[in-house]
Order: sequence, then C-alpha cells, then structure tokens
Amino acid sequence: MTTLSEIPVDADTPVNKSWFVYLVRAANGSLYCGISDDPVRRFATHQSGKGARFFLSSPAVALVYTEVCRDKSEALRQERLIKKLKKSAKECLVASAVAGLST
Repeated sequence: MTTLSEIPVDADTPVNKSWFVYLVRAANGSLYCGISDDPVRRFATHQSGKGARFFLSSPAVALVYTEVCRDKSEALRQERLIKKLKKSAKECLVASAVAGLST
C-alpha cells in the first residue's frame, strides 16, 4: 500500500486547485457574482472595500452561495450563466444553499 507521503511530487507538475463561483449579498440586498480559488478570503477582501467597485456604494455583508468548479475555466462559464439569471433565480440558488446547510 502506498501512502501519500511516498508518492513523489514533481515541482513542475501543476496541482489541480479547485475554483468556486460565489454570490455575496450587499447591504442594499443586491447580489454580486464572482469567482475565486478561495471565496472566504475573497469575501473578506470585498468586506474591506477592496476587490470590486460594486461594493463602493453598498458594502458586502454576507457570502451567501458557493459552488465548486473543476477549474478556472468552468468557474468562469458558470459565473457568466449566473450573471445572466434574473435576481429571483439567483435568490433560488441562495435558498438552495441555505436548505442544503440545514439538512
């Protein structure tokens, strides 16, 4: 049996890192959609007033939805799809995430 510590790691081999598409609620109730390899860190950046002009008029108050994607390309595609949705459909995504936490 091979353990992880016994598997040789080549420094030139890229590590497959997960990317996420996420929604952040602003103080005025609007939803911001973005992508990141670390949505919690990115949310903290939004809360500090940096990272997106979107939050200049209404600060970020909650990270309300995250969805894991296999790579950055997929995250960008999913972000485009979510941004095309009506607000009511985005709210359904948020509600589904909340429902998933309570089960």
